[in-house]
Amino acid sequence: MTAALTGAGTATAAPRKRRRRALGALAVVPLLVFTALAFGLPALAMLDGAFTVKDPATGATSYTTANLTASLQGAYLTALLGSVKLAAVSAALGALLGLPLAQAVVTSRFRALREAVLTASGVLANFGGVPLAFAFVATLGNAGVLTRRLGLTDKGWDLYSFSGLVLVYLYFLIPLMVLTITPALEGLRSQWREAARNNGATTAQYWRHVALPVLLPTLLGGFVLLFGSAFAAYATAAAMVGSSVPLVTLQIADALSGNVLVGQENVALALSLDMVLVAGLVMAVYLPLQRRSARWLA
Repeated sequence: MTAALTGAGTATAAPRKRRRRALGALAVVPLLVFTALAFGLPALAMLDGAFTVKDPATGATSYTTANLTASLQGAYLTALLGSVKLAAVSAALGALLGLPLAQAVVTSRFRALREAVLTASGVLANFGGVPLAFAFVATLGNAGVLTRRLGLTDKGWDLYSFSGLVLVYLYFLIPLMVLTITPALEGLRSQWREAARNNGATTAQYWRHVALPVLLPTLLGGFVLLFGSAFAAYATAAAMVGSSVPLVTLQIADALSGNVLVGQENVALALSLDMVLVAGLVMAVYLPLQRRSARWLA
């Protein structure tokens, strides 16, 4: 009798599970449709334009790799390498400066200070574009308040340069690193520090042999995340440096608007495809690192 009831209950539960799975699949459909429209169609248009060349005489179009070849030569290649260099330097400095700041926040005894720093980091990590450029121009530009008061121009300071752009990017990259690395720092178990201390290890030895090896995947993942954020930034650099610092995002804007050469729209799409490939490589590195760090800090 009991076995019969159990079998009936199991038979009834199976259709319920299937219905729940079907409803769950239906709930995902709007997200898939939105993703296809918002990301799929622009991606297909970019791919089509990157491999399309239009004959100015006849107006006929043909598929070729000429746009991609042009995007990896001359000024376009210089801009792509400039963006990679800017993103790498900014991300490295952001990771190095964000780690000790996040550690100070995690070890702070004042909960209000910790919450204030994390809240401010969340705001500053998303503060960019023209407002950020204007703030730095008004403060550290050629006629900025601090520039005139401290006489920075006489000391060789130039905000509208590569180093100035790195400084501006750090304004939002360091808070982003704090948000990224704080959960990992909180995941370091106090037993590990106590065990290292009981075995005679100093604080430096604990960080060198225990904490940093555990945090390394998260640190590298944070660096990759900062690299992608700096690599894709456009509005801040456009408002600050214009074309004085070669960047791929600025080259794409010039090509689309015909600011330098007319009829380079498809080359701009090829440059966009180059950026997508770089971003894809970044994500290919970032996701495995995140999974590895999650296993250690779970």
